[in-house]
Amino acid sequence: MAPPFKKFEAHGGGGPRIREIPMRMVLPNLVTVLAICAGLSGIRFGFEGRFEPAVVMVLLAAFLDGIDGRLARMLKATSKFGAQMDSLADIVNFGVAPALVLYAFLLDRAGSPGWIAALLFTIACGMRLARFNVLDEELDRPQWQTEYFVGVPAPAGAVLVMLPLYLFFLRLGLEPSRLAAFIATGFTILVAFLLVSRLPVYSGKSVRIPGDRVLPIILAVVLYVLLLMTYPWYTLTASVAGYLLFLPFSVRAYSRRAKREGEKVPSSDIG
Repeated sequence: MAPPFKKFEAHGGGGPRIREIPMRMVLPNLVTVLAICAGLSGIRFGFEGRFEPAVVMVLLAAFLDGIDGRLARMLKATSKFGAQMDSLADIVNFGVAPALVLYAFLLDRAGSPGWIAALLFTIACGMRLARFNVLDEELDRPQWQTEYFVGVPAPAGAVLVMLPLYLFFLRLGLEPSRLAAFIATGFTILVAFLLVSRLPVYSGKSVRIPGDRVLPIILAVVLYVLLLMTYPWYTLTASVAGYLLFLPFSVRAYSRRAKREGEKVPSSDIG
């Protein structure tokens, strides 16, 4: 008796049989998967009311998602599969997870406006990531412009948007009231517009560290990590404040660089 279903044949004959894959090719994709797990775990903790571990998991997801691409390039393990996987993970870890954790903690007290703000942030994050992928493929941009992001990058947006949670975790007597929810709603919408804006944000990709300053910089980074581990919410609040203060200086530096390069800066590039 013939079987009810025919055997499925892979398209194109299946191609060459893959017998083994180097571990260095697997490692970046493994980091991406772990980042997705951390982001989704943060959402779970948020809806269980365990907000401090939820924020930690979301920040861990953002960190892992931020290094997987660099790890792939360092190991020379880039692939089309990894690039697609990373893009899908970005929207979860930088957009969906922070928005839902913030909504579960505070934005829901604002009602529909809070949900709208969470949606706007997630959509803005997706648009920002899509624009980054498009600009990354443009080869006709002046070299110096590649030193600047167009709009606040998605990882920074994920850290910024959770500022209300850091402030409440400081134990300063703040309460998640309805008024605080509306203030957080406005801040979330502001961060969403920063993501999709044309604001030139210095990336620091081309920074070269003089040899005599390597040790002090390493010490400063270690100090920051220790402060982050010991006083996480104070350190994150100060980091967000410092980043927001940095943005106007980035715009100013971009304008000056454009003048030196003899190019006119479109108003849309600094607004």
